[in-house]
Amino acid sequence: MKRYGLAIVGGGASGLYLAARLANKSISVILLESGNRVGRKLSATGNGQGNLTNTDMSADKYFGNKKLIKNVIYADCSDVLDIFPMLFSADERGRIYPTGRQASALTDALRKIVSEAKNIDVVTSAAVTDIRAGYKLFVDGEIIEADRVALCTGGKAQRQFGTDGSGYALASRFGHKVTPLFPSLVQLKTDTERIKSLKGLRVDCMLTAYADGKKLCSSRGDVIFAEYGITGNAVFQVSPYITGKKDAEVSLEFLPDIRREAIAENIKQKLSLGYAAEELLSGTLNNQIGRAVVRSSDRTPDGISRAVKDFRLTVTGTLGFDHAQVTRGGIDTDGVTENLESVYSAGLYFAGEILDVDGECGGYNLHWAFSSARRVSEAILSGIDDL
Repeated sequence: MKRYGLAIVGGGASGLYLAARLANKSISVILLESGNRVGRKLSATGNGQGNLTNTDMSADKYFGNKKLIKNVIYADCSDVLDIFPMLFSADERGRIYPTGRQASALTDALRKIVSEAKNIDVVTSAAVTDIRAGYKLFVDGEIIEADRVALCTGGKAQRQFGTDGSGYALASRFGHKVTPLFPSLVQLKTDTERIKSLKGLRVDCMLTAYADGKKLCSSRGDVIFAEYGITGNAVFQVSPYITGKKDAEVSLEFLPDIRREAIAENIKQKLSLGYAAEELLSGTLNNQIGRAVVRSSDRTPDGISRAVKDFRLTVTGTLGFDHAQVTRGGIDTDGVTENLESVYSAGLYFAGEILDVDGECGGYNLHWAFSSARRVSEAILSGIDDL
């Protein structure tokens, strides 16, 4: 039976990228993917446009072990982009995309590198059910042996792409602990009594998250009202700060560029002209949103203007892992070295979302997948060179 220098478990963004980094190097590699194709989730990233990193790159954009993150991420985005034979551009928020705006192009580029590499075997529909010391990987009743293993199985988010959290159990066999898991970059469930009439409406506002009465963060962008609560890019920006928190709420500041006093004066003008109470924000906000705001206030100019600037919704939960873009929590990073190698079992590595590291919305999570995989590839190649 052939024994590989490295078995990569998981053919998502980090696993596929790791394999590509090792293409045609002096190590035999087998890439094992439980689904029928590698890179499926990567092809869907950034709403299918491929937001793979950000010009504003720092450890402050991540949640988790800041020291480890700082040592692993490549602040110069070109260090993770250099493998892709294409052009990239950044938008006004620093989000970097391939100029063709197709995430599938990223997947195709990595697939091409891996499929043409003489030292890499790719096996799909190959779920690893167990790993034992040695390393022996059990796949559909067969045993695959390897000198090293890289767990790149992802977290629990977006199960439709095969990320069901099974990698945690494989790591636990070697003594690794798993921190509490929560969905992140996800839609928020809220109390809906005051927003029932707003389903489907989109509004540009400043969204601020609170927990236990303390401000957590703010983000300016779209908020979309839904039957369960709210979604939109502003929601995805603040959700990482809310997930797992108790007594959380959000404040929607409509008209963030207009002073509250100006809104109150306009309301007084409408009152002098005989406007009905529920029409006092007519022309100021979308009519349906304006009526909802008025109904939530004491219907005085001061009260209504305050509600425009601070429309509160209690957060009751999220739509869960199936709708989340990433997982908060994962393999405890106290159990890995700065090269992302297990401290319990030499030759066992981790890359990507399986680790207890996640980032803000804007390309940070895909950057982590790539940068952590690159760090693992460098560590493995350095170890081979040292032999």
